[in-house]
Amino acid sequence: MKILHILSQYRPTGAEFYAVALANDHIQRGHVVHIISDTLTAPTQAHYHAQTIAKRSFKQRIINSCFIRNFVKKHHIDIVHAHSRAASWVAYFALLGTKVPLISTIHGRQAIHPSSKLFDIYGDHVIAVCNNLKTHLTQELHMNASKITIAPNAIDFSTLKKPKVHKETTRKVITFIGRTNDAKGEVLQALCRQSLPTLLKQYPAFELHIIGGNIDELPHQGAQLIQQLNEAYGHRIKPHGFVYPLSRHIAAADLIICAGRVAVEALYLEKPVLALGENCCHSILTPNNLQEAMDSNSGDMLPRKQPAAINYLQLTKTMSDFLAGKTPHTSLKKTVAAIYDVHRISKQVLRIYRSTKMRKYHPQHIPILMYHKIPKQPFETQHQTYVTQQNFEKHLRFFKRRGFTPITFQDYFAFANGFPAHKLFPRKPLILTFDDGYLDNYTNMLPLMQQYGYKGVLFLLGDAKADYNFWDADQGEHYDSLMSLSQKQAFVKEGWEIGAHTLSHPNLTALTEEQAKHEIAESKKRLEQDLKTTIISFAYPSGYCNEKIKQLVKDTGFQFGIATDTGGLHLEDDPYQIFRVNIFPQDTTFQLFKKTAPWYRKYYFKKRGY
Repeated sequence: MKILHILSQYRPTGAEFYAVALANDHIQRGHVVHIISDTLTAPTQAHYHAQTIAKRSFKQRIINSCFIRNFVKKHHIDIVHAHSRAASWVAYFALLGTKVPLISTIHGRQAIHPSSKLFDIYGDHVIAVCNNLKTHLTQELHMNASKITIAPNAIDFSTLKKPKVHKETTRKVITFIGRTNDAKGEVLQALCRQSLPTLLKQYPAFELHIIGGNIDELPHQGAQLIQQLNEAYGHRIKPHGFVYPLSRHIAAADLIICAGRVAVEALYLEKPVLALGENCCHSILTPNNLQEAMDSNSGDMLPRKQPAAINYLQLTKTMSDFLAGKTPHTSLKKTVAAIYDVHRISKQVLRIYRSTKMRKYHPQHIPILMYHKIPKQPFETQHQTYVTQQNFEKHLRFFKRRGFTPITFQDYFAFANGFPAHKLFPRKPLILTFDDGYLDNYTNMLPLMQQYGYKGVLFLLGDAKADYNFWDADQGEHYDSLMSLSQKQAFVKEGWEIGAHTLSHPNLTALTEEQAKHEIAESKKRLEQDLKTTIISFAYPSGYCNEKIKQLVKDTGFQFGIATDTGGLHLEDDPYQIFRVNIFPQDTTFQLFKKTAPWYRKYYFKKRGY
């Protein structure tokens, strides 16, 4: 994919490091990434293009929108990802009339402007960096919750090494890291006014370091207050301005006061963190209050707009107890490493990119048909899971007449990733799937598919020794042979997609988690070994799945989980519960027309009362 990030900033921000972390990881995955921003500090392999995005005059916004529109066209951009309201605004108007999706990551509380009601400036999908932010967007901006995903700060911990630091002072160092202007500056100024005089007087062996901005930007004569405190208490407040990287200063501190991604980095470096943000304080972080802090991005975001809820008297006591050695420290390194890992989050963001692209390019339901056996003659069976060879050929003639182009889930996934280009995506896609791997698929179905130039998806058991449909035949159903390994390999040579269908065709929801995990993971492993092909789709036997089973399929590395007659209206509603239509031996041409119509999924949804 060709990805464009847009930032608006005159100085380094958390949004910049978020965007760069994603960009660097996506570049490692083979994508091409560009960044447009006023400034850029964090090191990146992305292509940087300077443009005045933060200036919000009407004239400049028109200039920016035109610049972005031409840039997107020139560089064949697939996805635009904005990281501020100003960036979203110009990107929204730049992309009007195009099929290029706009994703916005929202890092903080959004002002409610008339334009927010007139235009959906945040685009096709919104990423919120914490739970409280999603509440704000849904309740105060009345944004549709279904278009919001929570994806916290993405951090590349491999670059975050704990440096060996020679401490320049024997005093205990508390370091405040954050902007010195706007709301964060208000918090720092209040901290200096209400807490520091007591602490500086009570603990002569303590000093405060300030990182993240110029103290001249502090409101309410804050810089003058710091100067007065320094004169009174031996110059123990030390401003450093903006520094990069932060790790050396974090390592040199005894306690970090911060919010947002800095709090996560400090916890990973195993430093005590006092989570103090623009709106609230969570005290020093422990396993007991970590989730609450994550919900607010460590103090920066309350769910609804209200005055900052910071008790400076309690904050003074918390810092005093720390300086007195009364605060035990618990390492949270492993916890935050799992939650904020850039590789996990970047994959989540890529899924959002792919999903949003496919909704934009193909908003209609893609018919996905489910076949099983293709015998020459009909036979007695309770399940009716067959179509005779003669009728199957009628189906193929119908698809050809109606102008359908059969694709696979692998084809769909490739288009979603931008390879090949989206403009080559078929106008009328159709996915033909065949479950279980019956011998008649090889003898009766494959020659017909070759004749029509079609390919499909074959869902096979991972157990190569399975040679008949024991899950049905042993219960009295019709006995049918399964394909041999060489016959399965013939489908791979024809360009078919192979999907996994467990090892032994059980009802996964009736198994223990460990049993289900084995059936899912081992089937993928064995099929990939036996057939020398990549397996990205998984079909639930008999369609039985639940949230736990779907998560196991996702965790195993599958990109798609295929159900039967359950799932969303669009494939992207839930890629791990994709709706398929059963095809029966008695289906007429009209029924086939209905089951492949773009409106059929909505009709089925309404008919079943979903």
